[in-house]
Formats: sequence, structure tokens, C-alpha cells
Amino acid sequence: MKTAEDQVVEDEAGYQDDEVTSWLRLSNMADLKKLKSAGICTVKGIQMTTRRALCNIKGLSEAKVDKIKEAAGKMLTNGFLTAFEYSAKRKKVFHVTTGSQEFDKLLGGGMESMAITEAFGEFRTGKTQLSHTLCVTAQLPGEDGYTGGKVIFIDTENTFRPDRLKDIADRFNVDHDAVLDNVLYARAYTSEHQMELLDFVAAKFHEEGGVFKLLIIDSIMALFRVDFSGRGELAERQQKLAQMLSRLQKISEEYNVAVFVTNQMTADPGAGMSFQADPKKPIGGHILAHASTTRISLRKGRGELRIAKIFDSPDMPENEATFAITPGGIADAKE
Repeated sequence: MKTAEDQVVEDEAGYQDDEVTSWLRLSNMADLKKLKSAGICTVKGIQMTTRRALCNIKGLSEAKVDKIKEAAGKMLTNGFLTAFEYSAKRKKVFHVTTGSQEFDKLLGGGMESMAITEAFGEFRTGKTQLSHTLCVTAQLPGEDGYTGGKVIFIDTENTFRPDRLKDIADRFNVDHDAVLDNVLYARAYTSEHQMELLDFVAAKFHEEGGVFKLLIIDSIMALFRVDFSGRGELAERQQKLAQMLSRLQKISEEYNVAVFVTNQMTADPGAGMSFQADPKKPIGGHILAHASTTRISLRKGRGELRIAKIFDSPDMPENEATFAITPGGIADAKE
């Protein structure tokens, strides 16, 4: 039976699970607040964080971290699942439509939850338009019992336009105010600020469990490109980038949300020597290439047409789809 004190601790901390109540008894309120300030809001979140990272949280000693880790370990099974059991777990995965049936078919239904989908291309290839369209389509009920939900948009290039969402909402006959109300927007100014915002995102996803369905970052690399310059700072940049992508992957799995990031391109000076057809490549190097679950390459077509190509995916074949940028967002290309 829960004591009144347990109930207060549970309510204040924002932890609802019954299994967490027993963990709360092993830890005090102050420790929980320290963990929440670092964006760790669930027992799974503790399991996903290294001891070293927990020790870096101000006010947590090594002994305390060991105690917390031990308590969390008792509650979660750290072992293996059969592929059949994992397959049942994967049934929770949902897809957010892009607004184009052809594009959705290419992705196997749309932007997948519990995964990072990256779209890269030159300027004017539709990356930001795709981001705006997803802000609206994520809120609409979809296939396989998908109910729709809220969106968080982290903007690093000052390209977010609420008026654009109204135009897209008109296409789907949705109320303007309701659409704008369901999008939480943040402007990031430095790569450090971008990382700090992810702590807020984790806390928000936990606070409103199951309400948020999509996290968009447009674009993931822009601020890293500015904050770190030259080869001398490349190693540090890649290390910070790896930490951010690891955090994103954990957030997507922990809260079952879809993560969509856009990325820029760079000219490859050495490509001319190897007779490559396209001398441009996405920035972020191997770190970003390995972290993204699915990578989509976008390029310009005729007029308003754009071509999306699966660049890398664990389960979808390498293929192409043509879509159009319309006043109502991303749509199928008219023949």
C-alpha cells in the first residue's frame, strides 16, 4: 500500500509507473529532481545513461549513482529477447505520412517511429517544406490505428513559418489554431543550446506521455558547422555530434516518437579525381551516416517536382519516388 509520502513524491516527480514507486523509495526527492534536470525521467532513461554521465550530474556522488543504477537494474530485464518477442514489441511502431503516397510507399508507410529519418539535399530541394508538411500530417489520424499527436520543432536556421502551416492545414481541412497549438517550437542558436533543448524535449515527452508523436530538427548540422571550424576542431565536433545523435536515438526509442532531421550538403573537392557522377555529399561524416536509421537523398526535378531516393535503410530497398511541392505542402506529382 502506498503511503501519502510516496504519493507526493510520485506526483511531484512526474513518475507514474507502479514499478517506479519502489525505486522512488530507494532515492530521495532531490535526486529525482537532479535526474529530471538532466532530461532523465524514466527508469529506462537511467539504464540508457552511462555511470560516467550520471556522475557528471551536479550533486550525484559515485556511491549514489551505483545505488540508483542497481535499483534501476533490478526493475528492467537487461537480457535478451527472442526475435518473436521483439517482433511483438515492434508492433507499437507507427508511421507518419509525408503527404505524398509515392513518398510514403518509398519509406514503407511514412516516417517511422523509434527511428531517426534524415533527409539531405541542396537548398531548394524541399527539406523545410517536408518538415512543415509533417507538422500537420503528424496530427491527423492515419493507418493502422494511428491517432495523431503533437509535434516539437527545433529550428536552427530560422526557416519555420507558422503561416505555411495554415496553408497546409487548409489542404487537409483542419482548423488553423488547433494545428498551430499542437506544434511546440524552439529556436536553437548554438550547438550547445541545441543539446540542452533535448533535455527539455525528454522532460516534455515524459510529462505528456503518448501525446507527442514527432520531433523535427531543421537542420541537424547547421550550428555544428558554425561553432566548429577547420580540421583542428573536427574531432571535437564529431564527438559532440555523436553524443547528440545518441541522445536522439534513445529519446525516439524510450518515448516511441518519430525523429525527422534535415541535413545540408557540401562539395567534395576530391570527387573530381575519382570521376564520381555527383561531387556533393551530405555533411556530418560517418557519425551521422551510421546514426540515422533511414537516409533520404532529395534532388531537384523539373519545375516544382522533386526526387527522393532511399540512400540507406535497414529494411527498404534502394528506390526513387517523385513528389511535388504545392501550396498545400508535399503532394504526389501530377502526371
